[in-house]
Amino acid sequence: MLAGIRDWLRRALPSRCIFCGAAGARDGTCLDCVGELPGRDDERCPVCAIPMLAAEICGECLRKPPAFGRVLTAASYQFPLDAAIQRLKYGHDLTLVAPLAALLAGQLMEHARPDLLVPMPLARARLRERGFNQAAELARWLAGSMGLQLSLDATTRTRETVPQAFLPFDERARNIRNAFAASSKVAGLRVAVVDDVLTTGATLHELAKALRRAGAREVTGWVLARTPRG
Repeated sequence: MLAGIRDWLRRALPSRCIFCGAAGARDGTCLDCVGELPGRDDERCPVCAIPMLAAEICGECLRKPPAFGRVLTAASYQFPLDAAIQRLKYGHDLTLVAPLAALLAGQLMEHARPDLLVPMPLARARLRERGFNQAAELARWLAGSMGLQLSLDATTRTRETVPQAFLPFDERARNIRNAFAASSKVAGLRVAVVDDVLTTGATLHELAKALRRAGAREVTGWVLARTPRG
């Protein structure tokens, strides 16, 4: 059954690289472009995934440990990955879901599998405006491809917030504080939160707090792209 799903997903992927347009791309991206993605092979903080000179916990995570245990990411939020994510989110190009999710999946294979995937909830106003939640679409693909359990309603936004991208870094934690709730279905589970971009980690921290209050045993971030500086 799972093999059939993977075969179908592979056939659904673009045959050209989403970055350079080269024909015959595997998983919608060519090896040259994937190998040249900024941050693809960087050493990172093992907690928040900020690029580091060595894979050591960064000063910020030592000073203020986040509610999540670690973040796994595909590459840095720089060209050409940032442009592809923007095309997905703001250009409504859903053909990019599969190749971008496959890019992230390639970095997850050697890590422990979670019990449950949940997408980062999108504010209701933005969901109505955009028509879809890009994190939910990425999570659907990952769940189907990797044979993982997915819940689209285990977490919710409890209030509307100003988009984080519109705020200075030092205002983002206050803006998103107590903006999430999680259901008891996460109790005792290792949960991976799927999102497209992580910048300061404030949003993931707040959602992880809600998940932990609901009884989640462990919270990991599966994030397509990490900004070079948080």
